[in-house]
Amino acid sequence: MLDKKQIGNLTELKCISAFYELGYSISIPYGENNRYDFIADIGGKLIKVQVKTSSTKDGNSYKFSCRSSRTNRKRTINKKYTKSEIDYFCTIIDDKCCLIPVEECSNDKTIRINESLNNQQKNVNYIDDYLLINQINKILI
Repeated sequence: MLDKKQIGNLTELKCISAFYELGYSISIPYGENNRYDFIADIGGKLIKVQVKTSSTKDGNSYKFSCRSSRTNRKRTINKKYTKSEIDYFCTIIDDKCCLIPVEECSNDKTIRINESLNNQQKNVNYIDDYLLINQINKILI
């Protein structure tokens, strides 16, 4: 059984591998004091990427936090990511790599695989919109 840190590392490796499999170069910062996990070179454009692990309760909607958390002896500090710190979040949903622009995120982001059973369509985010290759095509325009 993997612990939380190992699960996060595995998500990061899967995301990096997805970029690499498409032929894009990846740079990983040295140390732990960066707000991003890696930089991807997409056709000469460098993007800062923060990886987050998604979780699901029903197998159809996946959610991840768009904040960092750090705990000291007195309290837990949550800090939202900004456009000046990162360009995208990256996560694995249903074994597919997804790339989500930071400006489309609030405290959390929920992405669906299929339509909801109650036909709720308003403000719903679907996986196809965020698949890595679809987002890369937007970056390359």
